[in-house]
Amino acid sequence: MSNLELYKNAYVESFEIEMDIVETLEYQSIAEWDSVGHMLLMSTLEEKFDIMLEMDDIIDFSGFDRGKEILLNYDVKI
Repeated sequence: MSNLELYKNAYVESFEIEMDIVETLEYQSIAEWDSVGHMLLMSTLEEKFDIMLEMDDIIDFSGFDRGKEILLNYDVKI
C-alpha cells in the first residue's frame, strides 16, 4: 500500500467516512473531526507511519493538505 493510500485510510478509519471526501477535509469541517477525532487521527497516523508527532505539529495539523506537508518533516512522502 502506498503512503498516500495509508494516509487516506487513516482519515477513513479515524472518522468512519467515505474515501471520496477525504482530500477536501479541514479541521472541524465535519462533525467527526472535533478535538477527540483529531487526537484519534494523530494516533492513527503515528501508528501507520511509525512516527511520533511533535505537539506543535499536532496543533498545526489543520487539514488534509497541511497534514501532507507536516508529514514531510518526518520523512513521510505522500
